[in-house]
Amino acid sequence: MRGRLAILGVAAVSALTVGACGSDEEPSGSASNSGTATTEAKAEAGGLIAIITPASDNPFFKAEADAADAKAKELGYETSVASHDDDPNKQSQLIDTAISRKAKAIILDNAGADASIGAVKKAKDAGIPVFLIDREINETGIAAAQIVSNNAQGAQLGAQEFVKAMGGKGKYVELVGKETDTNAGVRSGGYADVIGQVPDLKEVDKQSANWDQQEAFTKVETILQRSKDIDGIIAGNDTMALGAVAAVKAAGLTDKIKIVGFDGSPDAIAAIKDGGMQATVLQPAALIAEMAVEQANQLITTGETGQPEKQSIDCELITAENADDYGVFAKKS
Repeated sequence: MRGRLAILGVAAVSALTVGACGSDEEPSGSASNSGTATTEAKAEAGGLIAIITPASDNPFFKAEADAADAKAKELGYETSVASHDDDPNKQSQLIDTAISRKAKAIILDNAGADASIGAVKKAKDAGIPVFLIDREINETGIAAAQIVSNNAQGAQLGAQEFVKAMGGKGKYVELVGKETDTNAGVRSGGYADVIGQVPDLKEVDKQSANWDQQEAFTKVETILQRSKDIDGIIAGNDTMALGAVAAVKAAGLTDKIKIVGFDGSPDAIAAIKDGGMQATVLQPAALIAEMAVEQANQLITTGETGQPEKQSIDCELITAENADDYGVFAKKS
């Protein structure tokens, strides 16, 4: 199978759990990022940092928003926290508000890889650096940083555990995230890289549930009404996996169908402990959000981040054996 993707500009997540900050070492061949609009100016810490994420009722996005908020306040900044609800128009309005309030930086989990390019450029043109977390955009040279989980590596971890849980054979369903989100395609590709090498595992259905729990429940319920001859479900995030868990439970098939998710959410960890899920893949949302704020502070106070624009952090596998070691999107200290 394909080897792990290289970590760009930061240490692996196992090292990050100590301090939640980037490595002082730069990878060979990667130039450090001097920011997008403030290289000529250095300032004292302070002022506004705007934090914009998708829906805050999703525990993953809430965790990253809370972590960024706490870190910014710790470093002496005021904060505004808002959700764009995956609506590019709302995101653009929130960027406009941050610009009008003369924010020192924007921490953004964006509303679409293509749809967000204009909003990020608008902030850059206004002299406000944007630090993207969790999701990339399909253009470089606009954001001050794009800090994401190593989704391909994490998906391969999850797929390996899924193959193990399935005993290397059976019929399975894949639930995919939003088509506009690059993470959805990368994770699905990582799953395929591993599962595709196991000839006795047969994919019988693949549907997008748009990262949504209720949509996942409805789609899995419909699939199981057509046929209960399903042995496993692998989902692109924990929210969809939990919808699948509920549908499988309602059908009385919990002991038969193996489910693997992705995110490392507290609810997924609880489902693993209860036997409803077999595994999830932790992407360190809180650590990545803290890194973004720290790099924003570095840019504001020194004129450069000292890191490349593209940065990728390794994920970790959570199973019943180590579930007690993890908390809210982070390994317990």
